[in-house]
Amino acid sequence: MSATQSNELPLWVQDRDKVIAASTNVQWRYGTAPDYTRSKENLAKESTRNHVEGSLEAIVQNLVRTFEMEVSFKTNPQQWLSVVNDKFRITTNGGKEFTAADVSVQGTYNVFMGDSEHYKASEETFETSGHLFHSTFPQGFPWEVLEVYSGPPVVTFKWRHWGHFQGSYKDYAPTGETVEIIGLSVAHVTDDLKIVSLEHYFDNTLFLEKLTAGGKVAADNQGKGCPFSSWFKKSR
Repeated sequence: MSATQSNELPLWVQDRDKVIAASTNVQWRYGTAPDYTRSKENLAKESTRNHVEGSLEAIVQNLVRTFEMEVSFKTNPQQWLSVVNDKFRITTNGGKEFTAADVSVQGTYNVFMGDSEHYKASEETFETSGHLFHSTFPQGFPWEVLEVYSGPPVVTFKWRHWGHFQGSYKDYAPTGETVEIIGLSVAHVTDDLKIVSLEHYFDNTLFLEKLTAGGKVAADNQGKGCPFSSWFKKSR
């Protein structure tokens, strides 16, 4: 699949800002459309890849970023452009399948992380999970495609998620280091590049080990509230 002019492609595989601009009468989760200005600045400084516009890598990256935006900010999954709503399924590490409606209620973090020693998706909500990771990574938690191994209709790709661990994770102290996740995903897509199913594979144990490496916060520092809570409220 050779590079294609972006304006010849379906809207949902173009830049997500174009998707947001074209989204009319949408039920936005926080009452207004999201602003990715700061995210784009961070991506420009910290991304390890600069994919050619219209390339397969750029198309896949745009599609997944649009999907993430729609899950995070569009409360009605029927208004998501990036998926085939009635068929869509998502799994992590071969686990439970979730529908679009499930993801809309639970959020991507809970679907992504599942239950383990240091994170219990079953005990978190969309709001609490988002608050937790926004507090842990106050400068953001960007995502990029590293490589694409196969094109449509079964797209296999390697990706990178990263953030600066500058806020406490639950009652664990921040280390200040850059925490990075490298994973692999398989997306089944339609002829017009909507997602039918999405499978993620990554080591969430390693990720959580990094978030607990700083040890428990001293008892006299607990209960003082999250120092980034005002930022989180503003960002919503």
